[in-house]
Amino acid sequence: MFSMEERCVYTRNQLAEVICQLRFPTILSIGANAPVEFQDAIRDVFPRYQQRQDQPPVKITQLPGQPPRVEQPKPVTNYQFVTADGRFRINLTQDFISLSCARYTRWEEFARMMDKPLATFIKVYKPAFFERVGLRYLNAISRRDLDLEGTPWKELLKPSYLGLLCEEDVPEQAFTRCTQDMEAAIPGGCSMKLHVGPGMLKRGNDASDKETKLIFDLDVSMSGNVPVNMAAASMQTLHTQAGSIFRDAITDTLHSAMEPE
Repeated sequence: MFSMEERCVYTRNQLAEVICQLRFPTILSIGANAPVEFQDAIRDVFPRYQQRQDQPPVKITQLPGQPPRVEQPKPVTNYQFVTADGRFRINLTQDFISLSCARYTRWEEFARMMDKPLATFIKVYKPAFFERVGLRYLNAISRRDLDLEGTPWKELLKPSYLGLLCEEDVPEQAFTRCTQDMEAAIPGGCSMKLHVGPGMLKRGNDASDKETKLIFDLDVSMSGNVPVNMAAASMQTLHTQAGSIFRDAITDTLHSAMEPE
């Protein structure tokens, strides 16, 4: 599952979105007051601001001998700070801070964009620790964009990641759905969730894009009481793990088509 190849940066990467999220014990002051000090500190890089109300899922509890009790939690304010070009977005709620990127190029740029918001958050709100540090790479592999039209999926990803799509006697067009979902513990005290299979997911703003792509949705995380001063190191560890898993999953054909630098 883990490649020993050196890290590789792709000119034609197939990433639809990359997200880093750090969850912490609820800080009520974030939802109770507008994050003015936080915005002032990062406004030079993230000048655009907006907010929305997120509705948490319904909670159902049941005590012995009593009917289920349905509780609808109050909406949670989600503050958003966006770069002028729209590439990067910081989300801040009373439970997490995250950075997402819709046009990812390389890890060094992504991590650098997280440095100031994370340092400011720690200074202003003083979280006790992080309950979860997660890094998600959402790949939408397009044969059309990579000049691979007509190439079977089984020539782009290794058989262990594709399941029945690798069967010789059933064409891939015959499947209306064929996906794999897995969760596992991985080295470094980390965990992974992986979803693989054909699906519809547009890259960019082309709403007319009806091409079936190969979705490779990888979420690696570190849970427990992660010390605040270990947040950056945890992110680096997750990045290394994710890169090793992806490189192991793809074939040389896909590797070459994405034009490694």
